[in-house]
Amino acid sequence: MTLKADIDYEDAHDEIKDFDVLVIPGGNSEPTLKANEEPMKIIKAFAELQKGDPSKERTLLTVCTGSLFAAHAGVLQGLAATTHHAYYTRLENICKEAALRDLGERTDVMEERYVVNNARFDLGENWDENPFILSKRPEGRRKSIARKGSMAWKESNTRRESLIRRGSMPLGGLRVITSGGVTAGMDAALYLVAALVSHDAAVKVANGMAFTWAKGVVCEGIDV
Repeated sequence: MTLKADIDYEDAHDEIKDFDVLVIPGGNSEPTLKANEEPMKIIKAFAELQKGDPSKERTLLTVCTGSLFAAHAGVLQGLAATTHHAYYTRLENICKEAALRDLGERTDVMEERYVVNNARFDLGENWDENPFILSKRPEGRRKSIARKGSMAWKESNTRRESLIRRGSMPLGGLRVITSGGVTAGMDAALYLVAALVSHDAAVKVANGMAFTWAKGVVCEGIDV
């Protein structure tokens, strides 16, 4: 498959206010980090846009080593994140360097399929009835300090977050999703479909691809 860009970085920066979701794939990570150019600049600009206008729902989604670029840009400070399993230590080191550089907070690097920060809806009290919750952890995986599951029911808007609350969250409430290797990015993408459309829609998409959707974790999943 050949992918052809229909926009360059200069135009993307000019039109960034029109974007609701910014997806950062991995690959060629070391030369890109060394150059300290794109996509780090557009990641920073996207995060700054949310901090300046928390009224809009924006999402930053990284796949595989794309989280290394987000870490280098400094947007993972004070959050939790994951990456391809071969790059956990590299991600930890970049996060530490960014925190020292910016005098910021540490990042919790987690061994998960995907990790969501700044969820939009309450995960709910009855986890047995919530389609996003993992009631049991698969064998052989390290215990996580994060709350299990993905975003709560889109349909159960019992407690909408306030702009004041969103503005007080890290990055102005920017939803930050980091995912592991390539298929983990598909898991994270399905989570986003559920968050922006509905859980039923995400299940339908997964079924259409004959794909088994594995859930990740949500950190700080309760909004007001």
